[in-house]
Amino acid sequence: MPRSAGVEAPDLDTFPKLLLHHAKVRGDRPAMREKDLGIWQAWSWAEARAEIEALACGLHTLGMRRGDRLAIIGDNRPRLYWSMCAAQAIGAVPVPLYQDSGAAEMAYVIDHAEVGFALVEDQEQVDKLLEAKERCPHLRQLVYDDPRGLRNYRQPWLNAYDAVTEAGRAFAEHHPDFFEAEVAKGKGADISIFCYTSGTTGTPKGVVLTFDNILKTARNAAAFEDLTDREEMLAYLPMAWVGDHIFSYGQSYACGFCVSCPESAATVMQNLRELGPTYFFAPPRIFETILTTVMIRMEDASRPKRWLFKRFMALARHSGVRILNGEPVPAGERWLYRLGELLVYGPLKDTLGFSNVRLAYTAGEAIGPDIFDFYRSIGVNLKQLYGSTEASVFIAIQPDGEIFADTVGKPAPDVEIRLADNGEVLFRSPGVFQEYYKMPEATAETKTADGWVRTGDAGLFDSRGHLKIIDRAKDVGRLKDGSLFAPKYIENKLKFFPDIKEAVAFGDGRDSVTAFVNIDLAAVGSWAERNNVAYASYQELAANPRVTEIVTGHVRQVNRDLAADPQLHRCQISRFLILPKELDPDDGEMTRTRKVRRRIITERYQPLIDALFSDRTEVQADLEVTFEDGRRGRLSGLVRIVDVETFPPSEAGEAPRKAAA
Repeated sequence: MPRSAGVEAPDLDTFPKLLLHHAKVRGDRPAMREKDLGIWQAWSWAEARAEIEALACGLHTLGMRRGDRLAIIGDNRPRLYWSMCAAQAIGAVPVPLYQDSGAAEMAYVIDHAEVGFALVEDQEQVDKLLEAKERCPHLRQLVYDDPRGLRNYRQPWLNAYDAVTEAGRAFAEHHPDFFEAEVAKGKGADISIFCYTSGTTGTPKGVVLTFDNILKTARNAAAFEDLTDREEMLAYLPMAWVGDHIFSYGQSYACGFCVSCPESAATVMQNLRELGPTYFFAPPRIFETILTTVMIRMEDASRPKRWLFKRFMALARHSGVRILNGEPVPAGERWLYRLGELLVYGPLKDTLGFSNVRLAYTAGEAIGPDIFDFYRSIGVNLKQLYGSTEASVFIAIQPDGEIFADTVGKPAPDVEIRLADNGEVLFRSPGVFQEYYKMPEATAETKTADGWVRTGDAGLFDSRGHLKIIDRAKDVGRLKDGSLFAPKYIENKLKFFPDIKEAVAFGDGRDSVTAFVNIDLAAVGSWAERNNVAYASYQELAANPRVTEIVTGHVRQVNRDLAADPQLHRCQISRFLILPKELDPDDGEMTRTRKVRRRIITERYQPLIDALFSDRTEVQADLEVTFEDGRRGRLSGLVRIVDVETFPPSEAGEAPRKAAA
């Protein structure tokens, strides 16, 4: 087999066909793993094929037919991934939903996609669908995997997963050719999946992707990075997100490598260390959180260990990135770096689970240059990429030897990129989506007649031919004096500090720029413990004057950095406040992929925004909050508004520090 297994295989144009192929040529190789009750369990490709055939036949006995939709809801579990392939094998279309969505959010997607069947993980998801079912007239059968707590549920349309697969095996015994015959009917142009957008700007849209869309982009990227059937990947991001679909499903089937599922969301980092993947993806926030954890642990380490860590990390920052890039480095520095690998970098990567990582990606938001360089300096081949649901992920990738912290790379294989007159990024590729389901006007607004897709992002190409993303095109505005205002750019610079979890900048049409800040409870809480600062809640910690002083220092540093930018020096933050609550998807303030919903925040927090642009030094906040159990309440209190020093354009600043407060 070629190194990138299945890359050149035009007859294998659907995932079920690839399943049969892998079961035949590498049937004894692991296809999936899951940690359950503290034990890693593995299924070979041959075993996965048998499980998927039983489920597909079982779904057929429930009445699923070609063209039907299957909602898939739950954490990353082999059975849920298998349900995608099982539905596709008999011509149905999987529609994964975010598992932390509320019943109303699920009801919208299930009704809009005309979902007739659902396969969910556990009682929690069953209860949501029971609540939503009255608004979902098409939904007629529900299958659950984990039976705990469901013993007394008597609805006739509820079905246990094991009972469905048992019926499927019985059906397959009497119809032995059914499964392969159904698989053979599929073709690359068929609809593979509906991926609903996170709804950053409004109602979620159902992005219709074909097998050709997913497989061609998956194969192109696999060939570009020389992925093989020997890769190991940990699947821990939401199955409803197109990134997980391409990495944990699309490329796994395209190449034949193994995907592992963690025991739970709480054990992801521990399972990552146990597994030691070779291929890894995480949004910047995950890499930032990992680094914050490292820095917090080092603060608690002994003095000799702290000295050793700082000494060799200084060497890594100076030489590590150049060594990874294959650039010339003096022999003495190389020798010291090898010593650092033995004493610091190697043990650190082993602790983080990155010892075997051959390729790691980050995308979705900008990652701080210091954070990006930290991982590359210790030998982790971390790259940035740029993608979207409408592209089947891949638009731009950083090539080996051309990896820069301030770009997202060059066009991915078979992708064309051009910039509109207003700077908006447009692309055309084999991964371009077919349509937004039942939204022809939205489709026409996004996709041109000749196949170009408007991303909504503003960008530019630098002198190296690399793409830089500045902001969402619709969010780029102007201050009252006509100066450029790029809120996301400012917010990302704030979020580069591990003490700041989220930020929202305001300034379009105004004389100056102001901001809301959310502190990171883990990072600031650790600082509070080390410094004997007592607090009983997020609200209390956010209001602490010493925390305000720390955040003020971070905002000053961002202003220094902005002062050195000839285009954005007027975007320095003049005033800010620390919100007494965290922005929360359950409150509608962020999407499930943690993107800020600016319109909702502007409407909900208008009194606080008005206060920022006044001469007031504090404002009364009265905010609605959603508790973990779904109850709603209100949070009230005075919030301090802080004035921050700004700098003349001639002053260049230093990069933000990595360490926690």
